Amino acid sequence: MNGEILIALNQLERERGISVDDLIEALEAALLSAYRKHAGASADNVRVHFDRQSGAIKVLSRREIVEVVSDPKTQVSLVEALKTDPGYKVGDFIEEELEAKGFGRIAAQTAKQVVMQKLRDKERGMIYEEFAEREGDVVTGQVVRVERGIVIVDLGRVEGFILPQEQVRGEKYNERDRLKAYVLEVRKTTKGPQILLSRTHPGLLKRLFELEVPEIRDGIVEIRGIAREAGMRSKVAVRAVLPEVDPLGACVGPRGARVQAISQELRGERIDVIEWDEDPRVFVANALNPAKVLAVDISQDKRIARVTVADHQLSLAIGRDGQNARLAAKLTGLKIDIMSDREGR
Repeated sequence: MNGEILIALNQLERERGISVDDLIEALEAALLSAYRKHAGASADNVRVHFDRQSGAIKVLSRREIVEVVSDPKTQVSLVEALKTDPGYKVGDFIEEELEAKGFGRIAAQTAKQVVMQKLRDKERGMIYEEFAEREGDVVTGQVVRVERGIVIVDLGRVEGFILPQEQVRGEKYNERDRLKAYVLEVRKTTKGPQILLSRTHPGLLKRLFELEVPEIRDGIVEIRGIAREAGMRSKVAVRAVLPEVDPLGACVGPRGARVQAISQELRGERIDVIEWDEDPRVFVANALNPAKVLAVDISQDKRIARVTVADHQLSLAIGRDGQNARLAAKLTGLKIDIMSDREGR
């Protein structure tokens, strides 16, 4: 049986990459714990040794060599020790193998448990490392169930969790729905890695554009900013690295195919792609799209943009419930005051 354990440990090292030394260390600790339960309190000075060559398991009693013995369980006299080895001296320790009756079956069960636990730990570690590297990335999964408002998503070897605050208001999550989500955080817990996902994070929209638009993936077009009200409307500011490239056309795609695919993934979220400009006045005017802006005045402290639009464009510039102006302000980092040309006269 012991030889079989050794063969299994070596096989695990080859196939799963788990160090034999780590396995044996864990095995010895588990066997010692099992032996102490088996033998009782008298086993405090005992250790278990697993022979790396033969696979033999030995239970060893460790006693200190002293001149005068006060506790026979933990001490042995120098006179007795010298009968075993004339090289011993006071302060050394002597180990003797104990007969462990009935321990073989327990040892086999313990070895199996240790190996299984190590396999679980190794798999959890690999999953953690895989997903830790994917923080800030997008993953695709299938909705398994919803428990207490938390959406549980099957990601393959592990489940991800979308907490209520990371869910899009009004978005329905049904069993077996496939969806993409942003990897918000990967936590290491005693039960394995915990993958926290988001459907509301602006990073989800950014990564979807990177996946859908080759020019962004190749670095020809850059995303310079995103303002998002998840599930309703977003604004994405882009610029072309090369002057001959149309950044808006690249992102929108032929007949709007690219931006429509992203909007569909976000279940109908409206997406405005606007051109970034280093001139804040131009950038603000672009950010208020689809409204046509007549003039933009930036305050001296560059915190406020005063925008003038035609009277019939005022409601469009502000948007329903102020959404268009709010998103433009978030995108540009400026407070935006909008007035009609009639008010400005």
